[in-house]
Amino acid sequence: MMNNWTYTSEDIFKQGPVVPVLVIESVEDALPIAEALLKGGINVLEVTLRTAAAMDIIERIAKEMPEAYIGAGTVTNREQLKAVTNAGAKFAISPGLTADLLSAGRDGSIPLIPGVSNISDLMKANDAGYDHLKFFPAEAAGGVKALKSIGGPFPNTVFCPTGGIGPNNYLEYLKLANVRCVGGSWVAPTDAIEEKKWHVLTELAQKAVADAQ
Repeated sequence: MMNNWTYTSEDIFKQGPVVPVLVIESVEDALPIAEALLKGGINVLEVTLRTAAAMDIIERIAKEMPEAYIGAGTVTNREQLKAVTNAGAKFAISPGLTADLLSAGRDGSIPLIPGVSNISDLMKANDAGYDHLKFFPAEAAGGVKALKSIGGPFPNTVFCPTGGIGPNNYLEYLKLANVRCVGGSWVAPTDAIEEKKWHVLTELAQKAVADAQ
């Protein structure tokens, strides 16, 4: 099913301060995870294409929880972008960029948020018309200091940093003028998912959102 969405990357970035990066192994866990996070005040969810079930999980959440902004992470090529769009994803995030992926994103019907880790890729993304980017891997690529430095020459580019971000440092990122939200997995810990302790996800989401106000 192709969708002609009318929102933009900016709309995604504005939904809230934290985007959970979800690596989900089982389709049966999809709705409980999404419900727990939405209950905690987070409605943008990034399901990474790192598991065999990822595409089915995206489709399940898209069909049964339309109030969620379900997106696909780790999208690396044109074919994957088409596949996640067909599955019902409302946005796609890539860890990096290629000329073909940027072109596919411009031609597609859902927002693509390309990943960058250096100035050269940032300039390539800007040249292709993208100014809402993922900064990845954030901590390894210079973290808060790097993003603060980038803000000077590129004041119109904003970021969702991901990679090495957790409860101990995410607020430092959110203080930056060029950061709109952060991505992280700490609000959906693997042990809580394995033990189906969905209330833990809700509590972590509530705290993450509240502390960011």
